[in-house]
Amino acid sequence: MTISNVPKAVEHNPLNLSQVDKATHHARSQLAIVILNWNAADDTLACIRHLTAFKQLQPHIWVVDNASLDGSPDQIAAEFPQVHLIRNATNLGYAAGNNRALAEILERPFDFILLLNNDALIDEANLQQLTDALQQYPEVGIVGPIMHDASAPERFLNAGGQNPVLHLTSHVSRLSQHAPLQLVDYVPGTVMLLRGEVVEKTGLLDERYFFSAEIPDFCRRARQHGYLSAAVTGARAYHTIERSSAYRKALYVYYIIRNRFLFIRKFYPKAKGILFGFWMLYSLALSTKLHLEGQRTTTKAVMMGLSDGIRGRFGGQNERVLAACDEPAPYPPHKTL
Repeated sequence: MTISNVPKAVEHNPLNLSQVDKATHHARSQLAIVILNWNAADDTLACIRHLTAFKQLQPHIWVVDNASLDGSPDQIAAEFPQVHLIRNATNLGYAAGNNRALAEILERPFDFILLLNNDALIDEANLQQLTDALQQYPEVGIVGPIMHDASAPERFLNAGGQNPVLHLTSHVSRLSQHAPLQLVDYVPGTVMLLRGEVVEKTGLLDERYFFSAEIPDFCRRARQHGYLSAAVTGARAYHTIERSSAYRKALYVYYIIRNRFLFIRKFYPKAKGILFGFWMLYSLALSTKLHLEGQRTTTKAVMMGLSDGIRGRFGGQNERVLAACDEPAPYPPHKTL
């Protein structure tokens, strides 16, 4: 999807980083980082160790634990007492989990906020490229790096995201070879840097999504407040995507199918009938294909997502979906859902 009315300077003018006193700027900037944890102590501890080894950036780190059963909150508190650790009594999902930390962060004057998956890696130099981009372009409020597969570093994953209601595939697969910034509909929450003021003006993540589409929703609302989203084409980060594979049969599919209908309700009320009709037909065709291929669990997840999306049944549905699909909860899980 092409974003209209974009200032040409953002698309084509190169970043003149020589105009930025990097050491002074990074020393005085306040950076908050939010990491979600759910039964993934090794990943989260490794992530924090990496961040605390930075030389110039000195981030304040929040870890939100979504009711882990593996003892990871105690391990995190013991090794990193300086980390702001939030212990949730239940699994609140991605949106509400992040919101717990964002609400605390908004009480302090942070220039930048980084949402970071515990199985994603961005080094200090690449993160500095993201902060430099926000410093250079005031019209851009949210940025992210070009994502690669941590297990196969040359493998390109995405250069941001596109509207999930207007596209079958939400990840941007095109990468500009010339512009320093590539405007996108949204920056995936795997590695997403935003100005603190964006959260203040846009509000928190919509918790009705629970997981999937809350970031496209947030970036669209931010744009309504005048903040563009962009991928910084010179910055790289790496994501260990296979750690999440245990969820793709049921939970991922369920939330992706269902949450499109919430997105349509919020942003396309006049086109609701047409868009509902298209995604209903798509979901039915997908479930038929999966059924013929013998993928019983995923077929059920698609039909549940379709039914709940049309009826407006949102929020967290993990246990109900897994029970209906006859799927036990994967353990130890590595992804917050």
